[in-house]
Amino acid sequence: MRIVRWSLLGCCLAVLIMPLYAQEKQPAPRGFRAEFLGQADDVEKKLVSLAEAVPQEKYSWRPGKDVRSVSEAYMHVVGANYFFLSFVGAKLPAMERGMEKSVTDKAKVVQALKESFAFVKTTVGNMNDDELEKEAVMFGMKTTGRNVLFTLALHMHEHLGQSVAYARSCGVVPPWSVPEK
Repeated sequence: MRIVRWSLLGCCLAVLIMPLYAQEKQPAPRGFRAEFLGQADDVEKKLVSLAEAVPQEKYSWRPGKDVRSVSEAYMHVVGANYFFLSFVGAKLPAMERGMEKSVTDKAKVVQALKESFAFVKTTVGNMNDDELEKEAVMFGMKTTGRNVLFTLALHMHEHLGQSVAYARSCGVVPPWSVPEK
């Protein structure tokens, strides 16, 4: 009787679990997409930790009269994370126009950064390798999906460097470079 119960339990579990394995799963990104996602993940961790470390009162600081403020620099990254992916056909979520200037609250900026990087990682993770070679038009010039992602990665890193300089100018040490005690 015990064997029958265990057999019945095993069959029931198999019936419940098998549909999960039957669903077609997107293969894990490899090659260029995996490398891009690694870069995006690294920049996200650094930008978010830096945005969290900068005090709210420094979010309006700017190095010069006509230069982006701290919050504007972060929100510029947010907008670009969405905008660049439009060049490869990504359907963008509805966004507030002028958010680079209007979103200045630290908590909202940090949340927007996290959401934009989640969008980047989901979009690129769902692409297939063939899409990297498809023609794309970026800033009026013909290119490939691969170059769009390459340019996006460069843009992310450019503004990470800007944000580090801003933070240090405001007396904030990047959290990942604080010496261990």
